[in-house]
Amino acid sequence: MEGIVGKKIGMTRVFNQEGQAIAVTVIEAGPCPVVQIKTREKEGYDALQLGFGEKRKKLVTQPLMGHFTRAKVEPQRILREMRTENAGKFKVGQKLGVDLFSVGEKVAVSGISKGLGFQGTVRRYKFHGGPKTHGQSDRLRAPGSIGGSSYPSRVFKGQRMPGRMGGEKVTVRNLEVVRVDAEKNLLLLKGAVPGKRNSYLTIRKSSV
Repeated sequence: MEGIVGKKIGMTRVFNQEGQAIAVTVIEAGPCPVVQIKTREKEGYDALQLGFGEKRKKLVTQPLMGHFTRAKVEPQRILREMRTENAGKFKVGQKLGVDLFSVGEKVAVSGISKGLGFQGTVRRYKFHGGPKTHGQSDRLRAPGSIGGSSYPSRVFKGQRMPGRMGGEKVTVRNLEVVRVDAEKNLLLLKGAVPGKRNSYLTIRKSSV
């Protein structure tokens, strides 16, 4: 599944030929140099290691700097692997851009969702909450009973409880490519993608 790495710029809207407004996410994708090619004979699987975003040399460790020097590419801020079945058609140092995709194509986007901190069960799991009346006044957003005292006399493993929400890897599939701007390295996708602004994303061709 081939793809590239990008950065979420934000959301806006565009109009189609019928004049309908379409909500889109603007992603700055590529150019992504191929830093390393992994093959089934050596690493056990076929994949491309892609970079995105330049980084100052003084902030790069010596082992990683040697890795970039061997590939003859500038130090990259982000490194991501992309599984591929056609590793032989790529070369180290080759740059991949948004022209990898075409308008109307379906893609899968992976990113880290927004971190929302510690949240209760009503927001975290959409619990209904307790009644406002009938003798209770402080249990409106409580989860209710989490385990009886006589049976099961414990809290079941996996019980939905308050806790940290967000900050997890999320993949949204079958997003339609609305527009491709190869000159500005911009990719416009229909709908929303995971993460906050300026967060890094992985855009792959959808396998479905």
